[in-house]
Amino acid sequence: MPSVMGKVGALGRILGPRGLMPNPKTGTVTMNVGQAVTDVKAGKIDFKVDKFGIIHASIAKASFDSEKIVDNAKELFSTLNKLKPTSAKGVYMKSITLSSTMSPGIKVEAKTISA
Repeated sequence: MPSVMGKVGALGRILGPRGLMPNPKTGTVTMNVGQAVTDVKAGKIDFKVDKFGIIHASIAKASFDSEKIVDNAKELFSTLNKLKPTSAKGVYMKSITLSSTMSPGIKVEAKTISA
C-alpha cells in the first residue's frame, strides 16, 4: 500500500538490487492489494527491458513440468509480438536465449517460434 512505502523505502538498498522493491509502475504498490495478488496468481507477465533492448523475464520455476514451461514461453513470445510497435520494420526478435539463474544459456531459433 502507498501508506507503507515510507517504511519499505529504508529497505531499498537490500530489495532494489534483487528486483524485489515494490513499484507503482509494476502494480505492486496499490490500494487494492487483493486484486494485485489475484493478478499475479492468474499469471500476470512481468518483464524488464534494459538499455540495450534485452528483455529479461522469468517464465517458470525449475520444478515446473516441461509442458508448462513451453506454454509459458509461448505466452511470453505472443505477448511480446502483440506489443511490437507498428512502425517497427524487419526482424523484431533477433535472438532468443533461455537459461536458469546460474547456468549457461540455450539458444532458441527465433524462426521456430510460432506466435
